[in-house]
Amino acid sequence: MRVWQEAQTINFSVVDSGTGVPKDIEAKIMQPFFTTKAAGKGTGLGLSISQSIATAHSGELYVDRAVGPSCFRLSI
Repeated sequence: MRVWQEAQTINFSVVDSGTGVPKDIEAKIMQPFFTTKAAGKGTGLGLSISQSIATAHSGELYVDRAVGPSCFRLSI
């Protein structure tokens, strides 16, 4: 995890060693109830709720392709 400040914005960047978010589902991953897991193995609400909280605080949550396919960035 990396944390840094740019002017009035605090940024959090989290990268894992996985294969990343495939480009073909990137546009869908923040939608409520979207999941790639088998039925009964997840609700598909985690990223949607997280993005809603970020937006409510005038921030954003997104896949940061500039860093890599498995990097999520929260800016508030």
